[in-house]
Amino acid sequence: MAIFVSEPGRPVGTRLPEMFRGRRVGNVTEMTESHAINTGHSEVTDAEFQRASHSPAHYRAMEEYGSAAYDEPREQRSYLPVSTICTPAIHSLPATATLSEALTIMDAHGVHHLVVTAEDNVAGLIDLRWLLAWLHENQANAMSYSLAHIELPAFLTASPETDAHQLARLMLAHQLNAALVIDKQGAPAGIVTSTDYLKLYAAAGRQQGNV
Repeated sequence: MAIFVSEPGRPVGTRLPEMFRGRRVGNVTEMTESHAINTGHSEVTDAEFQRASHSPAHYRAMEEYGSAAYDEPREQRSYLPVSTICTPAIHSLPATATLSEALTIMDAHGVHHLVVTAEDNVAGLIDLRWLLAWLHENQANAMSYSLAHIELPAFLTASPETDAHQLARLMLAHQLNAALVIDKQGAPAGIVTSTDYLKLYAAAGRQQGNV
């Protein structure tokens, strides 16, 4: 259930964790970064654990553990799978698309995050805040720039079984407001944003108020 952070980089090939696509990325296990982001290289530190965590026995154990905690309110559960709060709808665009096209897609679907793909591989995750900041810093003809020629920001990835509480702490620690959920086949299964957490705790607040 470890969470991974992919280093900043251009959308070439795949930028998913090694456990999914063979790409070397940094493993995140604490609330603060164990080392500064290195754009030259990164590494997985618990590949053996990750292989074990995707075994059938592991999934059975997590299901039993999760069901035992389901009598508690969702936001108070000791184990809250990311799959229970993530948004399954994902919008993507190819790395060859321009920043103008990215803004158009976001506006058309009312979303703030897009998955960037390169030859059907996940090559990045961008959000509206990053996009607007890049446009502000590179004003001359910036809208016509292709994503393929831009260093995309770092992004977090997690599995559906990742503990949502741990993911929230790491999103805060790395100052990222979203994480991409990846299934066992290495395909995007959803996205978790700060808005999902706000909805979760707002719903909990309403329930407590009714009681």
